[in-house]
Amino acid sequence: MRIVIIGNSVAMVGAVEAIRKYDTSSEIVVISDETYHVYSRPLISYYLGNLVSENKMIYREKDFYRKNKVETIFGIKVVSIDERKKEVYLENGDSISFDKLLIATGGKPIIPPVEGLNKKNVHTFIKMDDAKKLKEAAKPGSKAVIVGGGLIGFKAAEGLHHLGVDVTIVELADRILSTILDTEGASLVSQSLQNDGIKIITGTTVDKIIGDEYVKGVLLKNGQELEADNLIIAIGVVPNVDVVKNTSISINRGILVDNTMKTSVEDVYAAGDVAEGYDMLVESNRVVPIWPNAYMQGEIAGLSMIGINKSFKGIFPMNSIGYKNTNMITAGITNPQQEEFEIISKIDHNRRSYKKFVVKENRLVGFILINDIDRAGLFTGFIKNETDITLFKKYLLNDDFGFIYLPKELRKAKMLDLEVVR
Repeated sequence: MRIVIIGNSVAMVGAVEAIRKYDTSSEIVVISDETYHVYSRPLISYYLGNLVSENKMIYREKDFYRKNKVETIFGIKVVSIDERKKEVYLENGDSISFDKLLIATGGKPIIPPVEGLNKKNVHTFIKMDDAKKLKEAAKPGSKAVIVGGGLIGFKAAEGLHHLGVDVTIVELADRILSTILDTEGASLVSQSLQNDGIKIITGTTVDKIIGDEYVKGVLLKNGQELEADNLIIAIGVVPNVDVVKNTSISINRGILVDNTMKTSVEDVYAAGDVAEGYDMLVESNRVVPIWPNAYMQGEIAGLSMIGINKSFKGIFPMNSIGYKNTNMITAGITNPQQEEFEIISKIDHNRRSYKKFVVKENRLVGFILINDIDRAGLFTGFIKNETDITLFKKYLLNDDFGFIYLPKELRKAKMLDLEVVR
């Protein structure tokens, strides 16, 4: 049997490792338009800022492909799929047949319709080549404008700041990191950036890119003009579904999959940022573009492709990021607007810490932790296991909250879970 995987990131790793745990004979072919050994994409901001070397970014050991008997086709893009003939077609004219296909093409940057996008030094920031191009162009003392204050823009700002670049973030929402932080949390994090000289402009976005051959600045929709030697488009990502657009494979925002990661077409699977899988908190399928989710979905897809039935029980958004001495972990629903949610929160400006818990029907469904993150694993477990927190809900904000506050039976179960993990 030949298994073809389109994509060379974490979902691929999950699939290959799951397959090879039970099946050492099936042929595995990995195709990617990138030329690199599998690397950790969340680290590209640290590479940009000279905090890690390229060698330190590898996600699996150098002999990963050889050890797992994986044939690689790198530096060549898959342009289309014929799901009926079971073939994928490459940009160089070659075609490759498959018995099982995993689509793990990840996401692609959202590019707004702005005048002047064709100028030099307009960048995106989601993969290694983006980081290398930006690193080469961004000189100490130069000016950079980042369009978008979400996760991508936040990490790009961090990397550029380490290079000595004068950074301005332009965010259309009323705060940075608006998808994971509320107003209070975003204010704390913004202060950390602004204390380092990173400027933040909210409530507007870029209307026009100024310059001739190279970017010289931007005109904002509010009429403000900013100088810029580099412009980074960091509005967000969308699932990269280009290869399936002319197929019968069902797509919504991403490729629709069931709980075995199978698409609407037999023998075709999808995993990672391109897939629309089950979110246990909203109880429906949606794209959850986070690293652990991609690995788990890849793992489930790998097992499914070799006939081992294991269901994906669902995931929810989780993020662990930081900026210098400001560390934050968020999970689940963090900024609900509906009345059925209960909010429990505490902010300590002296310690620059913030804790917020979102509760629904005595179940924890989300949290924000800033500079007080020690119990994040415990809180994540409450969400994942749908734990009834009635008996200890009033203690969640305590500085010493931990196992001691849990009912005896739950404490015992949690300790057994820890023993299993160890």
